[in-house]
Order: sequence, then C-alpha cells, then structure tokens
Amino acid sequence: MLETTLLVIGVVLVGIYLLIRPRKGDANAPPCVTSSPVVPVPILGMALEFGLSPVKTITRCFHEFGVNTLFHEFGGVFTIPFLHKRMTVLVGPEAQSVFFRASDDVMSQNEVYDFMRPIFGEGVVYDATKKNRQTQFQSMANGLRVSRLKAYVSKVEMETRQYLKQWGDSGEVDLLNALSELTILTASRCLHGNDVREQMFVEISELYHDLDQGLTPLTVFWPNAPTKAHRKRNAARQKMVQLFQRVIEERRQNPEKTDGTDILQIFMDMTYKDGSKSSVDQVTGLLIALLFAGQHTSCITSTWTSLFIANNGGIVEKVMEEQNKVFSSSSSSDEVTFDKLNEMPYLHNCMREALRLCPPLILLIRKAMVDVPIAVDGKKYVIPKGDMVAVSPSVGMRIKSVFPDPDEFDPDRYMEPREEHKIPYAWMGFGGGMHSCMGQNFAFVQVKTILSVLFREYEIKRIAPNMPEIDYEAMVVGPKGDCRVHYKKRVLV
Repeated sequence: MLETTLLVIGVVLVGIYLLIRPRKGDANAPPCVTSSPVVPVPILGMALEFGLSPVKTITRCFHEFGVNTLFHEFGGVFTIPFLHKRMTVLVGPEAQSVFFRASDDVMSQNEVYDFMRPIFGEGVVYDATKKNRQTQFQSMANGLRVSRLKAYVSKVEMETRQYLKQWGDSGEVDLLNALSELTILTASRCLHGNDVREQMFVEISELYHDLDQGLTPLTVFWPNAPTKAHRKRNAARQKMVQLFQRVIEERRQNPEKTDGTDILQIFMDMTYKDGSKSSVDQVTGLLIALLFAGQHTSCITSTWTSLFIANNGGIVEKVMEEQNKVFSSSSSSDEVTFDKLNEMPYLHNCMREALRLCPPLILLIRKAMVDVPIAVDGKKYVIPKGDMVAVSPSVGMRIKSVFPDPDEFDPDRYMEPREEHKIPYAWMGFGGGMHSCMGQNFAFVQVKTILSVLFREYEIKRIAPNMPEIDYEAMVVGPKGDCRVHYKKRVLV
C-alpha cells in the first residue's frame, strides 16, 4: 500500500515538473536566463523575479549578459522562462528593429492581447478579422488626420480654460488627479462629440472608471475570473452599449446635433469591406479602445512633462520664452491653433523626453508565429516559434550608448546636432513600426494645448522636495508619490 502511494505521488510530482519545467529552445535559440539571484528558487525563480519587477529584471539581465560579452549595451537578446512558456526580450535599437519591422504573420499581437476582449468586446481590434481590423484602423486614422486635429485644438483649449476657472488665483492641487480629470474631459469632447460631453459625461466617466478598474494583473492570465472587479467591468460595458445606443439613434434622427468632427460619428458611418455596417456594440468597443489608449497616455505624459518642467527653473524659462514668441500678445487668453502648436518645438521635446524617461507602457509584446532569425552584435540566433517576444521602452530608452546621461531630463537631446531620437527604433514613446500608436499626433496636440494654456496662465512649483517615483507596479505606469504643485496666476506685464 505504501509503495503504491509513493508511486502515485512520484508520478504526480514528475507530471507537475514536466508541466512547469522551462521549454528549451534549440542550439540556435537566444541565451536563456535560468537562475535568479533575486529569487533563488529552482525553476520558478526567474518568473517570480520578473513578476516582482519586469523593468529591474530586464535591466539586470541586459547588463549582466553585457559583462559576459554575449552582447554589449547597444543591443541584446535573451530569453526568460515562465514555467513551460518563454519570453524572448529584445533590448537596443538593433534588436528592437526586428520586433518593429515584423508583420503580423511573423509576430502577432492578437494572441497576446486577447485579455482585452471583455473590455473592448467581440469583433473589435484584437478580436476582429484581419480585414475588419484594417477597416477599423483606417477609420481611426481618418478621425485623427490633420484636418480633424485642427478642429480638436479649439475644443481642448475650451475645456482647459473652463476647468482652470475653478482654480482661482492661487492654491495647491494634485497635478496627476487634475490632469486625469482634464484629459478625459478633452478626450470626451473630441472622441464622443459635444452632445455626449455636455449631456452624458458624468455617467460615461463613472462607467469608464469601472471598466478601467476591471483591468487587473489577474485579467492578463484569467480575463473572466469571477471577481468583483470583473463583474463591475462587465456591467459597465453593457450599460455603455445601452447609452451609446440612445446616442446613435438620436443622432440618426437629428443629424444636426453633431458637427461631424468627432470620432463617434466616423465609427457610426463605418462600412466593412463586405458591405456590413458596424454594430452599436462594435462602435462602443472602438470608443472604449481609443479612450483607454488616450486617457492613460495623455494623462500620465502631461503629468510627467509638467512635473519635469516645474522641477527645473532653466527649463521653465525656455518654455515661457517659446510661448512668448508664439503668442505675440501679452494676454494669456490668446487662442491656441494647430499652426501655433507646431511652433513649439521645445515644449514638444519636453513631452518627448518625459515619454522617454517615463513611458506609460513598460512592455510591448508579440507572439512569434514562425521561427524568427535575428542578428545582434554580429551574433545570430533564431527565436523559436511560440515564444512571447517583448521590447521594453523603459529599459531600451535608458541605454547610455544611445541616450547619453540617460537618467537626465534633457529636452535639448532632440535638437540639432544631437537628434538622438533619429537612431532607428531607439525612441519608442509611441511604439514603432506598423503598430506604432496612431493616436500619437492627437496626444501631442492634446497635451501641448493643455500645457500651453496651463503654463501661460499660472506659475507652477512643485511642493515635494523630490520627484515622484515611477510606479512600475501599476498596469499602466505613472507617478507614485507626491504630485502636488503650488500654482499662482501669472502677472501680465
């Protein structure tokens, strides 16, 4: 009896080991990091270390392998085992170029981001067929073309000025909270339209909050786990569909209620290649997808940009000198236009530098659909089919051989003659290649408009002695710590 029991236990343990043991690549596969000095546990150590801090883990592996001469700081490729799965990480412009140049048939997004389906909905973005996804992306691009961006500038400025009226002449404010509120106000005005912004904003923002809170670390591995957050997420999405059903029906009955510039109208008018129209559920999902991408990126980037500017008196002077050149009048109420935004290269580079130091997404991931050849620093490897493949903007944009003094906030690094961002696939603030963020021009317009008004209206000074830390534990990385600032109305001369 005892022998039988021991035999069963032994079989079970062997089965568990076979299930969780790291999958090995062949002799041409990239080097595999199999042990962790941070979490010295057999088999599970690397996965646990990565779970504690992906950025620190990738940085450690990158530099440790560099010391061992497998590659130097200008490029790198290595694999981290996750039980029976593998993630091959590409660091540096040379390695990252393979990631960003690959087509969907080589490295696919769909299998990686399937956990977003409960939020975006069926048949939307990653869940859509290839042809329908192309139509959806074309419609998004149409809504973000220059002629529409020009119309959005005045809407963003109007929302910003209305919001700042409640500040008064001086006071203190948590900049992250304030810019989060302002970002969703401006996004709603441009994406949803005037009718939705003015009549349904409170309800939409509450539903969006529940959708946002429904995206947790558990969601990535178990999208439909029976949790309270997921139940609220599902209920919020259903209510959002019902809300936009009313909006769409009312617009079709009263087309004069929209000026036709918002992206909701574009999605309503969208027709797929087979002649079918987008459903209300799909229109809602596409709006949620855009709001998710824009809200987090613009809110976090505007906060970091403002804090970095306010942290350095010399940078404040340069920002204001540029603003004074663009706006010839001494009045802070001068109208912002698209053309004037394009005359603000220094503010643009401040935003670009904030994205380099503090990108909202610390990992971009694909799945290798075929064996992928890669050459880094003269060494050739083959990434095995089935591997997850990742690049880390947080690590890749702090390589000192690419960006000298990588931990310093230096907007001048993008100006002639340095132009450090022009190294192909070095700067990844909005990703790169065929899947670079199509909303990046809208983000620049939105954030630059907000900050132009903010810094012309108020003197901004940070309250805390140190800059906030980067919250690498969050799903979308933002500042962690004291983001309060003191503001004072500027005295016009």
